[in-house]
Amino acid sequence: MISKVLIANRGEIAARVIRTCKKLGIQTVAVYSEADASAPFVLMANESYLLGPARVNESYLNVDKILSIAKEAGVDAIHPGYGFLSESGRFAEKCEAEGITFIGPTSKVMDMMGSKIEARKAMKLANVPIVPGTEDAIPTAEEAVELAKQIGYPIMLKASAGGGGIGMQVVNSDDELLKAFQNNAKRAETFFGDGAMFLEKKIDDARHIEIQLLADSHGNVVHLFERECSIQRRNQKVIEEAPSPFISGTTRTKMGNAAVDAALALGYTNAGTIEFLVDKDENFYFLEMNTRIQVEHPITEEITGIDIVEEQINIANGKELSFKQEDLTINGHAIEARIYAEDPKTFFPSPGHITSFEVPSGKNIRLESTVTGNYQVTPFYDPMISKLIVKGSSREAAIELLKETLTNTRVEGIKTNVPLLLEIVNHPEFNSGNTTTKFIEEHFNPIKK
Repeated sequence: MISKVLIANRGEIAARVIRTCKKLGIQTVAVYSEADASAPFVLMANESYLLGPARVNESYLNVDKILSIAKEAGVDAIHPGYGFLSESGRFAEKCEAEGITFIGPTSKVMDMMGSKIEARKAMKLANVPIVPGTEDAIPTAEEAVELAKQIGYPIMLKASAGGGGIGMQVVNSDDELLKAFQNNAKRAETFFGDGAMFLEKKIDDARHIEIQLLADSHGNVVHLFERECSIQRRNQKVIEEAPSPFISGTTRTKMGNAAVDAALALGYTNAGTIEFLVDKDENFYFLEMNTRIQVEHPITEEITGIDIVEEQINIANGKELSFKQEDLTINGHAIEARIYAEDPKTFFPSPGHITSFEVPSGKNIRLESTVTGNYQVTPFYDPMISKLIVKGSSREAAIELLKETLTNTRVEGIKTNVPLLLEIVNHPEFNSGNTTTKFIEEHFNPIKK
């Protein structure tokens, strides 16, 4: 049984995992970079170890150093959180080789889902709808043009190993594609070590809706319903909610069943999320699978009462799921707003020294954060500094609570996106639930203003 866990991450997700481990009586080990030496999550753990300098390749991506600390500290397991090494099959494989339990799926499944091309093939075999597009990596821009003519513009040019919007671009013509192909392939090679590219038909007026899964090693798989994640900027989520205000109960069931079937076909274990694009007629298409816990997992926890991190640990311990699909119901409505250290108009990062950080607390308000009123936001990591989660008996009640909480949030010393979040939740299209992945681009694009 797992008695000591190293968290190979930082910030609020490290604090989140530590909190559940303490609830379960599990000892925790934090690792940190020089830039995070005084971060609150470091003090929360039972033990803390310095990884190295601030840059991620010398700290949070340093597999050998992390495993060395894990062995020195005598941990049973490693929880990777999200980002960094959380979807690295190589890291999971090295943990397995060292006899350390990786709290996540197997390295084989991670590698398969880490390639968007291979993931598309796997989903097609599992009879999960996929966006029309190419089946294999495209070797040249000229071949891409020929294939694009068959698919029909507009198309999405994508990097197979991509993430966070890197290597991805909407293309509307042969000339655009010829120019974009090499640039995006080079970027993908630089960021991911893999420049393989493929094409998908662009789905107009699409929503980004994902299904949360839990799967044990005994063949049991359940879904924890869906999350609406359409409000994004630069392909990064800003506001998420559960359940989706758009899809019908029939579509919810179909999407959940498709996700469960996919996990069963893959032999998937632990927590995972299958992301879909959903068109205006509620047709849904596989987008990608995230083989880790998601940033937005708290809203699913709020509407189901399930502690997803606890379930991850139980599954890693070899336990069966303690509940079945029919035991799960949706209770209320939850919304998460990501608070970023960035200019609310230009979206440029805004690192610096936070001199005051005040977010209202109270019933149905949950803050995931390790930021304090005396905190240095460095330029080395993702600019997300906190997650504000609210819950209501209805979507309308949740929106009103979010408006009130954001209105009374105070962050001083740096710029944040709190003003933008307030504009979004007060926008009539958001209040009506009429949001697609183009919502911010259409209503808040600084280039258009």
